[in-house]
Amino acid sequence: QVQLVESGGGLVQPGGSLRLSCAASGSIFSINAMGWYRQAPGKERELVADITSGGSTNYADSVKGRFTISRDNAKNTVYLQMNSLKPEDTAVYYCNSKIVRRWTWSEYIYWGQGTQVTVSS
Repeated sequence: QVQLVESGGGLVQPGGSLRLSCAASGSIFSINAMGWYRQAPGKERELVADITSGGSTNYADSVKGRFTISRDNAKNTVYLQMNSLKPEDTAVYYCNSKIVRRWTWSEYIYWGQGTQVTVSS
């Protein structure tokens, strides 16, 4: 089995920063794309940022210039550095990974449990 464990959410004032982490563990052969999504109350889940195994990144327009996604392939971990946070960034943030499992050699999509980020004064 494969698990994604997230950490780093919390309450922060507008203009503040947070860093989210998501570590993958289990029967992993390789990890392709990793990313972060978010879902605010009453809204659909949306892509925040993703990163390929080669390091190419993609960001939602709403977070460009403020958020930075990175990954440590040796640790099977993806990070999201969030700066200049705004109240509209408030949401549950979910980690997403496309993982090739050992012994199956097939790619599966996995989700983390979600971590709450609240931006409020």
